[in-house]
Amino acid sequence: MNTLTPVARACLLAYTSNMATAYGVDDVHHQFSVSNPMELKLKAAMLESVEFLSLITTMDVDQIKGQVVKVGNYGIATGRKAGGRFSSTNGVDGHTYELVETDSCSAVPWATLAVWANAGSAQQFMKLMSQNSTMRFALDMLRVGFNGKTVAATSNPETNPMGEDVNKGWHQIVKEKAAGQIVTDPIYFNPNPVDGVLKDREYKTLDAIVTELKNTLIHPSLRNDPRLVVLVGSDLTATAQTHMMNQADKPTEKVAAQQADKNIGGLRAYTPPFFPGKRIVVTLLSNLHLYTQKGTRSRKSENVEDRKQHEDKYWRMEGYAVEEFEGYAAIDEANMNIGPAPAV
Repeated sequence: MNTLTPVARACLLAYTSNMATAYGVDDVHHQFSVSNPMELKLKAAMLESVEFLSLITTMDVDQIKGQVVKVGNYGIATGRKAGGRFSSTNGVDGHTYELVETDSCSAVPWATLAVWANAGSAQQFMKLMSQNSTMRFALDMLRVGFNGKTVAATSNPETNPMGEDVNKGWHQIVKEKAAGQIVTDPIYFNPNPVDGVLKDREYKTLDAIVTELKNTLIHPSLRNDPRLVVLVGSDLTATAQTHMMNQADKPTEKVAAQQADKNIGGLRAYTPPFFPGKRIVVTLLSNLHLYTQKGTRSRKSENVEDRKQHEDKYWRMEGYAVEEFEGYAAIDEANMNIGPAPAV
């Protein structure tokens, strides 16, 4: 569609007018700062739009660089002291974070706007527009958090479709600052070993992989923490489920196969959005931090005729951090193989 239909144009006008009223500004077609309480409402909307984002630690901070904010002491908090009161430290052991310029743009082509405008009421149109931008911004926070490796001066979404060059995500931070927490030897997930015999570095089940990962790399004080979970890639869960379904010949076994990815190695299992397909991470969800600098959020919403689309934009200073490196243990997707180990 080469033009913006009159109905879509009217709906867009209502959408931008409503947005201006909500943010308390005269015009949203030019960049404006998001101030309290809308700053809190914007953050709440993003957390609500993507469930997993609400499970990690998201926080506003004052400085671009600083020490990682401690949200909990994972060691013991109970004891005694002769002649005084027992206390445990709540330090951060020098962990630091750094925020960088982060710019998001959710574009909706005119053709899509026309469909949305004719599909229902003006209220429905505004809801679709708002949800579209909010969800895309929120999902990108996770996309970069799980896949980010570098901070490029100019990011390239064509060569880095998972945001690899937007920011350093949690996995990359641990790689650089606590490399020993990530398995570098090749691992082979092989549910069908020849004659049932496993070769070196082969594992028949995800349970065995997760249990060994937890018991070797997670700090002893955290190994039995009920908040510990496992994040597992969809390639691995699909392989495990297919194997179990092929082996199941009773209804109860089929149900068990369908539920297998909910609990792995005794830990609650998650497959978050954009999580690499062959990666495994054992951690506490609160251990994954996402920071935004207070007062840096700004928005812009405009119809860009040269590109035949409407663009919602969101700029801020943002970054990632890991609170306790010893509470993060992983097998990198580059070292995880599905299938048998090569013959010696």
